[in-house]
Amino acid sequence: MVEKSIILEIEKLLNNKKIIDSKLLSDSFGINCLKVVTSDSKEFIIKYYYRSNDKFNAIKSETNNLLFFNKKKFNQFPSIINYNDKFLIMSFINNDDDQPNQTNDDLLNAIISLHSNTSKNYGFSFDTQIGGLRQINSISNNWLEFYRDKRLSYIFDLVNKNQPMDETINTKIDLLIKKIDNFIPNNPISSLLHGDLWEGNILFKNKKFIGFIDPGSFYGHNELEVSYLRWFNPKFIDESFLDKYSDQIKIDKYYLEYEPIYQLYYSLLNVYLWDRSYIEDVRKLLKKIKI
Repeated sequence: MVEKSIILEIEKLLNNKKIIDSKLLSDSFGINCLKVVTSDSKEFIIKYYYRSNDKFNAIKSETNNLLFFNKKKFNQFPSIINYNDKFLIMSFINNDDDQPNQTNDDLLNAIISLHSNTSKNYGFSFDTQIGGLRQINSISNNWLEFYRDKRLSYIFDLVNKNQPMDETINTKIDLLIKKIDNFIPNNPISSLLHGDLWEGNILFKNKKFIGFIDPGSFYGHNELEVSYLRWFNPKFIDESFLDKYSDQIKIDKYYLEYEPIYQLYYSLLNVYLWDRSYIEDVRKLLKKIKI
């Protein structure tokens, strides 16, 4: 049950439209995500902190990210209706989670459209969020250094800060970080990334792609995002995905060799954000990395 005071604050941001129904969609990382219906039958998505976070405001970061996409007219993302320091109000993208059983052109083209936007540098003009965690996006002209320092080392240190993983895992990741220049490209083309492009942030209706949600964007190596899409093996990312993608944006011939190094970042994120049982996924990825 949403507090009456919260509903009244949201109604003010909706030009005093009366909310006649509300549903809590999620409550993770101290953030509530609501779907509300107003008296004129309009539907909106609302995000706000139910537990304050003084270190980093992921809602403000997502607001800035969506403003960026709205300004660039990326219609695959929700439109911002209103916002302030406490609330983010977005359009609702009607979906039914009826996913296709293969990689179709509608989703593929949306990903290609995003990744075709490029930059001279890596990073972003502000830090963005992934699962409520700050992603450091300070600008760099070296992808290897950016991925090593702002992504892999960053999450590795967070995971081990209070409860270290076992020594065999940590020793191998330490060695990988030190020798990462032997494994991943130094300066690939810098592409605009969604930043958190997994199954839960891709919306479908009647098996057709209809939108992306929850971005945590930055400019980086497009293959980092490709690796994440493939990692959980959703049914709509099939065996033909890499070939279809590579027909439009060329995949490096050595990509499959360093794919697990990119997936390692997301696996460590899951350990830190969700559950230490994901350490087993870390272990499995490390077995694939020849170091």
